[in-house]
Parts: sequence; C-alpha cells; structure tokens
Amino acid sequence: MKRPTSRRDFLEISALGLAAAAVPGNLAHAANAATEAEQTTAPASPEISGWTTAGQERFAAVSKLNWNEATTPPAPDHIRLNPARKLQSILGFGGAFTDATCYTFNRLAPAARDQLFHEMFHPSEMGLSTGRVCVGASDYSTKLYSYDDGDADPDLARFSIEHDREYILPILREARKANPELFLFSTPWSPPGWMKFNNSMLGGSMRNHYFPVYAQYYLKFLQAYASEGVPVQALTSQNEVDTDQDGRMPACLWGQEYEIQFVRDHLGPLLEKNGVNTKIWVLDHNYSLWGRALCTLEDERLRQYCNAVAWHGYYGKPEMMMKVQDAYPEIEMHWTEGGPDYTDPGYSNDWCKWGGIFTDALSNWCRSITAWNLALDEHGKPNIGPFPCGGVVTIDSQSREITRSGQFWAFAQFSRVIRRGARRFESSSRMGDVRHVAVENPDGRYVLILTNPGAARSIELRLSTLAAPVPLKEASVTTLVWK
Repeated sequence: MKRPTSRRDFLEISALGLAAAAVPGNLAHAANAATEAEQTTAPASPEISGWTTAGQERFAAVSKLNWNEATTPPAPDHIRLNPARKLQSILGFGGAFTDATCYTFNRLAPAARDQLFHEMFHPSEMGLSTGRVCVGASDYSTKLYSYDDGDADPDLARFSIEHDREYILPILREARKANPELFLFSTPWSPPGWMKFNNSMLGGSMRNHYFPVYAQYYLKFLQAYASEGVPVQALTSQNEVDTDQDGRMPACLWGQEYEIQFVRDHLGPLLEKNGVNTKIWVLDHNYSLWGRALCTLEDERLRQYCNAVAWHGYYGKPEMMMKVQDAYPEIEMHWTEGGPDYTDPGYSNDWCKWGGIFTDALSNWCRSITAWNLALDEHGKPNIGPFPCGGVVTIDSQSREITRSGQFWAFAQFSRVIRRGARRFESSSRMGDVRHVAVENPDGRYVLILTNPGAARSIELRLSTLAAPVPLKEASVTTLVWK
C-alpha cells in the first residue's frame, strides 16, 4: 500500500497520538497538551447530578455529589478534567433505518410505535438524532432489490423508489416528526446488478464504465427522497469497500482507485452541478483500513467533495482513526456501524461493552455514533445475509413485545444528556479500567460519562483546585452533569 509522502512528520505525530490514546480520554495531539492552561473558573454550582445503568437500574438518578476545594493530593484512582482544552464537536447518536428495521417498526400498532419513537427520538427523552439509510437492499432487508432491477438500463428509465414508499419513507417521516433535527446519511450496499461484472447485487465488483450512470442513480435517489420530505444530509459511496462477503449478501468491492475516481470525477461534481449539498464520507469500513483512508485523502481534488471518513469497529483498534485525524485535522470522523448479536447471552445487559466502544469512538475524534439496525425481531430477522445481528431494540414477531438491548441503555447514558454541538474536552487518568469521556454542552453544562466494567469502587474527580468523590456501582455506566 502506498504510504503518504506529503506529511513527513506523520509518523512522529502518530506516535504521540498513540501514546495519548493509551490513557482513555487523552488528546490525539499530545505534543501540544502541556501548553494548554487548565480550567480555573469554579462551577456555577457545586452540585453534580447523575444517572446510572447497573444491575436492575436503567438510567436511574444517583445521589447528588458536590465539588469541594481539594485539601489533599489526588487519590490514585482519579480523573483530571480540563474544560479549557476543547476538542471535536458532537453531531449526535442514532442507528440504521434498514429495510428490516423499518419493516419491524411498521409491524407495531400506531400508538405503540408513537410511544417507542417518542422514547427513542424525542429530544426530551433519548434524543437519538442520527440515522443511516440504505440505498437499495442491505443484508438486513425483506428481499433483494435495487431502484433499477433487470437488464442494463444506462438511461435509468426504470428508476423508482416505489419499494421504499410502503414503510421505509413513512417510518423515516415519523422519526423526523419525533425529532425534527434527525440527521440522515445514506449508504449503498451494491449498485444494481447490471452495473457489475457478475450481474448480481450479491458480491462482485463494479464496471467502471458505469460510474457516470451510477452517479446519476445516486443523485436520483437523493432527489427522490428530498421530494418525499426526507432530505439526506450526508452519504457514503459504498458500505464496507474492502469485502464482497463471499457473495452471500448485497455487497460490492471498491478498490481505492475506483472510490477516488467515482467520488472525485463523477459523484462529487454531479452533486455540485445540481446544487445538492449532501456531504460525502469515504471508506465506511474498519479501523484497520486507516492506511487506505490516508491514501484516499491524499487526492486534493477528492477532498474538494469529501469532508469525512466513516468507520466501523469490527477489525482494528479505535486509535487507528487518530492516524488519519492527525494527518488531516480538517476531515471529520464518524462511527457508522456496530450492533449486538441477538444470540449473545449479554444482549440485554452488555451496556459496559457498548459504553467502552462509544467512549473509544468519541475519544478518538468521532463526531457521531450510529449503530446498526435500530430494530429487528427475536430471530434477528428480516435478514437475507449470513450474520446474527440484533437490533438496538427487539420487537417480538408475534407478541410485539419490545426488549431493549444493553446497547440501548448505553446509548441512553450518552444521548439523553449530550446535545448536538457539544464539544469534547480533555480528561485524563492513569486508570486503565474505568473509561471516561467528557463534553461541554452548548448550554454550558459539563457532562462526564464513566464506564466501570468491574467491581464497585470509588474514584475521584479533579477540576483545577476542586475535587469530588464518585462512587461507581459494579458493571455500570454513569453520567454526571454540572454547570
């Protein structure tokens, strides 16, 4: 793989960033950390509010805590907070509105669905505010489909989103009604089969002479959704560019050169020409492909149209994202897929696992966290693919009973209190087990989220000259808020 040559100091910077990443919550740009002044302004109130998920408790209020002047050296188990050191802004949290998810939501009675959507999306509740939309079928669909099935149709005379009008678009409109600030981004799993060498949406790769037609296909999708009252604010060019999943599901291999050519020479210019300001995010695959992301972003013409890299966490380590952030600090990072296994015994109570994953994503510069399927049934269906994924919620196919996953409750600890436009700030600790991430909301409230996967314990917070003891329950995710 070609290494970047335009940034000779890349390896030095990355080494500093990886050293910082060894302590959760530290900054990527560790070389400059020592020059930043600590926050010296005392909180407006000494009181700290909090909520925890642990044992039988779900986002339950905890006893009030207080800041006090520190009179002793910091305890060994302490977290130092520095709100003066501002980092990335936060877009939001959410999940994928796959065909399977929308079908599953649609099976609920309207009143039950309204209640669930209020709980999941309304800003006064869980406030999920990002969503992923599939351009045609993914592996989590009721059937295999594109918007132009059949023989080759380079004029796209057959193009139609009629399939999506039955339940996908209505569900998206209902979710946006619950949260008008819902930010949607779209992803294709495969072009129509006739654009590919194997003439199938299952696996295979793209015929590059269809790039101009495929760009028109994507433009038609964006325009059609906008006309249905469902504008899409960002897109990725392909889900998981580096695998065809052995032809077991909708997928398409996209070589790096193909992705650059498609975005730079076709899709980006076409959207610009038509006044479509949808942002383009590249890669949409695993941390381990950080080298590909770097080399893709080396193309200056591509960067005219691309503002972000989309990441999955199935392979590699989250600190690999910092290699890209350090080299291209103007490029945004977004975490765009990951979800539970419905066969996992910990499906309903693994909030510490997800609290750690979300903390890793935010601590390594991600601005949004979007899970995989928002809802599936008790068998992980509908599903035309090979994987046993579960939904953020499970909706029983017979009784319509709703089960909330551990991932759901981890989201609650983050999305109920972190608002769009929040800024992450520096938090540091020598503890390797208690995970932490801190942000300042637009209203000036400070938020600290602590994930303790082990036994009950007490830790200490340090904010300039102030200290606050914090008891943490066993296997808990705790959210603290002060101003």
